[in-house]
Amino acid sequence: MAVLENGDNWSLGQRQLVSLGRALLKQAKILVLDEATASVDSSTDNIIQDIIRTDFKDCTVCTIAHRIPSVIDSDLVLVLNDGRIAEFDTPARLLDDKSSMFLKLVSEYSTRSSGVPKFDLDVIPENLSIPNTE
Repeated sequence: MAVLENGDNWSLGQRQLVSLGRALLKQAKILVLDEATASVDSSTDNIIQDIIRTDFKDCTVCTIAHRIPSVIDSDLVLVLNDGRIAEFDTPARLLDDKSSMFLKLVSEYSTRSSGVPKFDLDVIPENLSIPNTE
């Protein structure tokens, strides 16, 4: 299959995967992901998250995401509200703070995802507690 200019005949998800592959080949030291997995299915999302966690472990990764599993094991989380910084701390500290917006987002995600594995516990640091939403 021929590739059209700018990959116009590829899906957004395919273009995102090619971009991630290019970053891998370039051995990028900084990786900025803006909804990197928004246009892929959950299986591909899991593969991408695994690649980011393993192959970019020594890089600075800035992730803009709405999917909680994309950021739950990050070193730091920045929560925006109406375009302003509302919270900035480690996921563990934010989850320990009962007034945290991040805690509310995680709880809401867990509630909406009932019946679906909430988080891959193999990639969440041991000192990070996921709130019980039951």
